[in-house]
Amino acid sequence: MKIKKWVTAAPDAQCAQSLSAQCGFTPLAALALCARGVNTPGEAAQFLSTDVGALHDPMKLCDMERAVAEIERAIEAQEKIVVFGDYDVDGVTATCVLVDYLRSRGAICEYYIPDRVSEGYGLNQTALEEIAARGARLIVTVDSGITAIEEIAYAAQIGLRVVITDHHECRSELPAAIAVVDPKRPDCHYPFAQLAGVGVAFKLICALDGDSAAMLARYGDLVALGTVADVMPIIGENRIIVAAGLQCMPQTPRLGLAMLLREAGQNDRKLTSGTISFVLAPRINAAGRLGQASRAAELFLTQDPVQAQALAAWLCEQNKIRQSAEADILEQAIAKLRREHDPIEDRVIVLAGENWHNGVIGIVSSRICDRYGTPTVLIALDGDVGKGSGRSLRGFNLFEALQDSEDLLDKYGGHELAAGLTIRRENIPALKARLQAYAEHNVRPADMMPLLRIDSQIDPSLITQENVAGLSALEPFGLKNAEPVFSMDNMLVEEITPISSDRHVRLLLSKNGVQFTAMLFGTGAGGCGFAQGNAVDVAFHLELNTFRSRTSVQLVVQDVRLSDCELLADQKLLSIYTRYMNDQALTSAEAKLLMPDRSDLVCVWRHINSRAEEGRLSVPSNALSRRIAWESKRDINIGKLFVCLDVFSESSLLSYHFKDGLVNIVLKPYQGKADISGSVVLATLKSMSR
Repeated sequence: MKIKKWVTAAPDAQCAQSLSAQCGFTPLAALALCARGVNTPGEAAQFLSTDVGALHDPMKLCDMERAVAEIERAIEAQEKIVVFGDYDVDGVTATCVLVDYLRSRGAICEYYIPDRVSEGYGLNQTALEEIAARGARLIVTVDSGITAIEEIAYAAQIGLRVVITDHHECRSELPAAIAVVDPKRPDCHYPFAQLAGVGVAFKLICALDGDSAAMLARYGDLVALGTVADVMPIIGENRIIVAAGLQCMPQTPRLGLAMLLREAGQNDRKLTSGTISFVLAPRINAAGRLGQASRAAELFLTQDPVQAQALAAWLCEQNKIRQSAEADILEQAIAKLRREHDPIEDRVIVLAGENWHNGVIGIVSSRICDRYGTPTVLIALDGDVGKGSGRSLRGFNLFEALQDSEDLLDKYGGHELAAGLTIRRENIPALKARLQAYAEHNVRPADMMPLLRIDSQIDPSLITQENVAGLSALEPFGLKNAEPVFSMDNMLVEEITPISSDRHVRLLLSKNGVQFTAMLFGTGAGGCGFAQGNAVDVAFHLELNTFRSRTSVQLVVQDVRLSDCELLADQKLLSIYTRYMNDQALTSAEAKLLMPDRSDLVCVWRHINSRAEEGRLSVPSNALSRRIAWESKRDINIGKLFVCLDVFSESSLLSYHFKDGLVNIVLKPYQGKADISGSVVLATLKSMSR
């Protein structure tokens, strides 16, 4: 598992007890609220409110009055209106909400969603010319337009009026549109600035209709879908919107959404924000990534059950195609990574490939960044030009790094953690070198360590079915209201059971005589940094698991680290090993702790040799010794591991060194059978152990 820095809150126990007593929250829910700064009944009521009546007046948004007036005039005059959207879930749902509402008002309304691959994001001159050719006179943008200064000016030249609705950051100059509705405008004093693009479109129809509650009941499912998919904070108005949307989604009047839920196997399950993030959003996004986002929009607009079923099935199939393309690019990228990058020295990964799909490389970049804990840029080459997508980690501002290399780029944009770029093929090697130099001079590896925020350390007695069920009071979860994470120290690892062909692990853990089943996803038994019998600190979500009509509490592990007692034991062994390396005398007992037998040496060699990629292996040393110990069922402690490495180094089988908390091993070419019978390392230890 990737090393994470734990940041554990220390909620006031008395405040938590008071919240529990006064408001009826279970102890775990009260602890989580206090960990987030919610300490009083009043604060809890405000934080958790889902009262539709608390929605703000949409007319408080700058230019909303102008937007409403312009759209009402176009409806009255029966002018054609085109809603200009975007190809992600937020843009598609925003498009559908506004189009459906305007059509219900009798407007002549069409929509235009740019092609991700050929057009890219936002308004462009070709699209504007096509819209004008359709006979439109008014464009209403959703989830886009706030930076389209030149495009809006061109629209005016060809006789198009534009109303902008967006939620992205503004530049110092606003486009010269009829109206510019964006809660992030510097001069806008709307009480909640964190609306999604679909949230701003929702506010527009609320202003047009005059009844926000009715609009939420009618469109809440789509607004919730776009809000969660765009990773907006689930607080304030967004919490009200998402809670209402999830509640009405099982009975959605939209045939396409109902069919999509059925095709995805979710029609009879409890729907949560996780359902949107991990089930629905990838399917809807697949259409945009592969260049056919308009079909996703049609899914939500169609009234034909046959078409709805066909489109839902098509989206699920497109998602499979996207997954296949993603897997192919990931395999190619990792192969190139092993050939072109040094896993020990390189601080930034830059990879370019022929025929990589421009709509998929962002996902692959994110996966590589997450897997290796390294900022990653992937570039899809097409002739002399490459289009890139990058993902980064906390502590490495990718946008600023690209800014430092802007003379090498044709175009770039983004923010700290994600960015896109266009580059000439011949400039890619220079970009690699420039980004590497930027990282070396501006960022420490420790600054990029992912943070794991833990709500509270808890006692085993709090983990009951009633307390876990009570955490649902905090739903819906999302950004700024994440699913609670708790931790316990010094848990004993009683069993490690590989499942799903060792892609995941089921653990049996105990603390103070109480046993818990825990699931560790995405890590096989051989990848664990601990062994049976170790004491570990565990951070986890809590969930109720029902199997064969029996419900029990299950820990879903977010991170595991060795407890202090294990680290202290390692330090003692390393102290002995250090004295040995400095030619200091050891007692017989100490020498025996370090002395490997032939079977130990074989197990260590087999493990390293089987897991080295391109002849290299980098792993925390205390994790490596425990992985080998668990795999071999032998007592391979950290001191004994280092002696084995010394023996192999002495025999020219490998070299190793330490950096940033990792032992970095490089295998050397070797033919024939290694002879370690003359090892000075082993002979010296053997003499000390007598």
